[in-house]
Amino acid sequence: MMTLEAHAKVNLTLEVLGRREDRYHEIASIVQTVSLHDTLTLEPAADVTLECDRPELVSSDNLALKAAHLLKDTANYAQGAHITLRKQIPVAAGLGGGSTDAAATLKGLNRLWGTGLSTDDLVPLAAQLGSDVPFFLYGGTALVQGRGERVRPLPAAELKWIVVLSPPIELPNKTGSLYAGLSPAHYTRGDLTRKLAARISGGNDVPPQFLFNVFDEVALQAFPALEAYRDAFYSLGAREIHLAGSGPSLFSPVSQKEHGTAIELMLRQRHGWEAHLVPSWQPSEDKTA
Repeated sequence: MMTLEAHAKVNLTLEVLGRREDRYHEIASIVQTVSLHDTLTLEPAADVTLECDRPELVSSDNLALKAAHLLKDTANYAQGAHITLRKQIPVAAGLGGGSTDAAATLKGLNRLWGTGLSTDDLVPLAAQLGSDVPFFLYGGTALVQGRGERVRPLPAAELKWIVVLSPPIELPNKTGSLYAGLSPAHYTRGDLTRKLAARISGGNDVPPQFLFNVFDEVALQAFPALEAYRDAFYSLGAREIHLAGSGPSLFSPVSQKEHGTAIELMLRQRHGWEAHLVPSWQPSEDKTA
């Protein structure tokens, strides 16, 4: 039996450079994992099966299940595994919950089954599962480019505490709808992302003015109800508020744990919303899969 943590992420920057010939978009992003995580338990079994404390997530579309079948087929492995998934990351919230579960499954079963693949070997498999999955094979702080398959790990960003607010807003085909809301006027060259990557590599902090998400500009069109959550978040003292990925989660860095705790408690107790105060999270130095 093997137990793994699958961590959520926020995008410190997310720039869209343009539309590619394969219909995906070229991005440049600094991505950071946080302590909020799902938990997966993997056990040897005759076939690949999934159990989850959110029964509605048990389907052939579950990315952890897809990851297990993909690795089994790729490695031509004869046996299977029983996957038990305990969810803590809000679903379809822009925090990468399904993608991080898939990456953890790839890494975990690679070890459990002894398939001997390196992290670099797993990246093409991860890219087949989703644009965010390759990043989660590494975790920590990273520069992500292409459509998400090009990942360059960076030194740990100096970003201590983050308040995450996850509104209960649903939007069918969320990511596609947000990309559809972009026009060429929203495209940038990735300069802000590269500057922040250089700053982090130099051992410096993450100034608020470097944080950016292109979807901030179109999110209120896709999620009209989001404005009320954003305004309430601001009224409680959050100042630099950005969308996490394609949302609808919002996040705001805070320098003091006490300040973050106060905001989190007010979001939870006054408004009854799902909120988390989380530190950034870095993996161990061992990068083998």
